[in-house]
Amino acid sequence: MPDGSGAARRAGARLRFARAGGRTVLVGQHVSYPFHVTRVLRTTPEAALAALYLQSASGGVYAGDDLALSLAVGEGAAAHVTTQSATVVNDARGWPARLATEAAVAAGGFLALLPDPLVLFPGADLASETVLTLAHGATGMIAEAAGLHDPAGQGRSFARYAGALIVRDAAGRTLLADRGEVTGAALGGSAVLGGWRAWGTLVVLGPAPLLPDPAAVEAAAEAAGCLAGAGAAPNGIGLSVRLVGPDGGTLGRCIAALAREAAYRLGGWVLLARGK
Repeated sequence: MPDGSGAARRAGARLRFARAGGRTVLVGQHVSYPFHVTRVLRTTPEAALAALYLQSASGGVYAGDDLALSLAVGEGAAAHVTTQSATVVNDARGWPARLATEAAVAAGGFLALLPDPLVLFPGADLASETVLTLAHGATGMIAEAAGLHDPAGQGRSFARYAGALIVRDAAGRTLLADRGEVTGAALGGSAVLGGWRAWGTLVVLGPAPLLPDPAAVEAAAEAAGCLAGAGAAPNGIGLSVRLVGPDGGTLGRCIAALAREAAYRLGGWVLLARGK
């Protein structure tokens, strides 16, 4: 949060994955508070895909935070990056927070960037942007999700939430730009969402023959307790799925289930599924 001079807390994490010895390994990391990472996890000791939980030592996003995450996945490497749990965004108290993520995937690489939903507490004011650059032949998926929550149960809402998902090719051309902004007042609690309290987007990036069937995605989301609308993403880059859920936890589990199916279709990747 801002100190007495009004300065924001600026912090970042840089992670670099590469393929070595038939597996993906974390070959570079620079992490500052509040970010924290532990060892790479795998579904089996010989699994090629590396899973990493990005943790927060501070317990959430606070007033004035300016947080940045940078990811790089090398040629032929495969990484699954998620969070330890849902991320609480606290009351901004007049100091908006910012969360910026940049990721680059080299040729033949795969990245599943699947953070759990943000939990927008009363007064939260956050701008979140994720920019993913894919080289030719790279595949992956990215998710962005958020939900409402008032710990006091008084129906109070967040101040503002602005989210953006951007996908570019190696030449810097923008292939997808999905931006939105809403205030808690305009959302009217959960009234505009028809009683749903969480929303999100999952974008699956890969060639058409490897993509899940949109109708099957929608049916799977409904079976998981959510509603979804799936369709082709712009410029033939993949599949875009819009979702709403009754709460952030249900929505997060739904996105994770859809992502596991999509990852297997894209390259036989088995995403780590662990309790959080």
